[in-house]
Amino acid sequence: MAQQIRALERELGEALVARAGRTVRPTPAGHRLLAAAAAVLREVSALKSAVRDKQLAGELRLGTINTALHTVLPTILGSFVQSHPNVTVFVHSSMSRQLYDAVRDNFVDLAVCLHPRFALSKELAWQQLREEPLVVLAPEALAGRDPHRLLREEPLLRYDRSLGGGHQAEQYLRSQQIVPRERFELSSLLAIAMMVDQGLGVSLVPDIASPLIAHLRLVKIALPGAPDPRRFGLLWPRASPRAALISAFLEAANDVVRAGPLAAEARRQQKAR
Repeated sequence: MAQQIRALERELGEALVARAGRTVRPTPAGHRLLAAAAAVLREVSALKSAVRDKQLAGELRLGTINTALHTVLPTILGSFVQSHPNVTVFVHSSMSRQLYDAVRDNFVDLAVCLHPRFALSKELAWQQLREEPLVVLAPEALAGRDPHRLLREEPLLRYDRSLGGGHQAEQYLRSQQIVPRERFELSSLLAIAMMVDQGLGVSLVPDIASPLIAHLRLVKIALPGAPDPRRFGLLWPRASPRAALISAFLEAANDVVRAGPLAAEARRQQKAR
């Protein structure tokens, strides 16, 4: 092993390890080589899987927004790994605008994100998974109340304006000339739902379908003159060494969307028995 390292150091013209007594540690160049080698090994694994074309194996790097993590993505992942148990999925959570760059720069293989507000390049493909209209989220005791009156009179738990859904909510409030009584501003839709359940206020948010809030005492009130719904889906490069893995993930996502999350989850559990 030592001879191989020395030969590699001569080939690269850099010291890869530093020795102090019996301790051997990578140099900065050695750390860079390890990071690059890990990426190369992932590509080799993907190529082997594509060539053998028997049972998919390898690694898939998936980027996602938090909304998808808390709603449809666990069901999609459950369906995917049930069909392809030899694939390891690395999940990276971020905001949509960072995920666009991550797909473009090959940091992730595909992403679950909001539809971009700009035209996609020809190198990228898009498939919609779900639409989420804006709704007023309120405690059950306020069911049947006028949504605009609630937004004016009740404390507002504002969805972070730096996010797509929060920005859309802000635009709606301005278009309706509603000046809310702001109490909190935060980026977690689940936390907002829990706070509404506790009677801390109302919120103007995308209508997510999450089993994590199904037990809460909430009502969703439709808006008059509602804006276009928030759309999220899958973004991926048209050409990729992991094309077979991406295609398999798209198939799992389509199955879940067609059947509905609960039906897909029941089917997955039945297969596992």
